Amino acid sequence: MAVKIRLQRMGTKKKPFYRVIAIDSREKRDGAFIEQLGLYQPIVDGTQFTVNEEKVLDWLKKGAQPSPTILRMLKQSGVWKKHKEAK
Repeated sequence: MAVKIRLQRMGTKKKPFYRVIAIDSREKRDGAFIEQLGLYQPIVDGTQFTVNEEKVLDWLKKGAQPSPTILRMLKQSGVWKKHKEAK
């Protein structure tokens, strides 16, 4: 089973927020996920991207592949650097 870390859209029309989730790569965008890892709120002022670093690092260690958007956010938050240092 190939696991991806990606966004799942939530919220209402024109007021989106996203969950950062670990999901089987064959599932639909809004399908059943394995574990919720954090939130991304593009409309909110202040901290928009929050994740549980321990869970994300654990999934990355197990071989989960982040989507391009999540990879960019992980690099900005410093989690990706911690993952590379742990390798």
